[in-house]
Amino acid sequence: MTAQQPYAVCFSAPAAKALTTLPEHAEDTVWDVLDAAAADPWGFREFNADDPEGEDVRHATVGRLSLTYWVNRPLRHLSVLTITWLG
Repeated sequence: MTAQQPYAVCFSAPAAKALTTLPEHAEDTVWDVLDAAAADPWGFREFNADDPEGEDVRHATVGRLSLTYWVNRPLRHLSVLTITWLG
C-alpha cells in the first residue's frame, strides 16, 4: 500500500492578502499548520459541529492564529478561507 500524497493548498483572495501582512513567525506557523492539515485534513475540529453537512469545513487554532479551510475531497485540495492573527 502506498501512502497518500498530502492535499494541495490554495488560498482565497482574503486569506492570501492576510498571509502577506503577517509577521514572519506567524507566517511560518501558518505553513506549519497547513502542512499538518494537508497530511490529515480532518485532524482539526469542525468549524460548526452542529452542522451535519459541514464536516469538510475545518478550523485550526494555534495560539493567536486561526485558520478556516474547506476540504475539497474530489480535487484533494485544502482551500484556506480565512486567516486570523491576533497579534
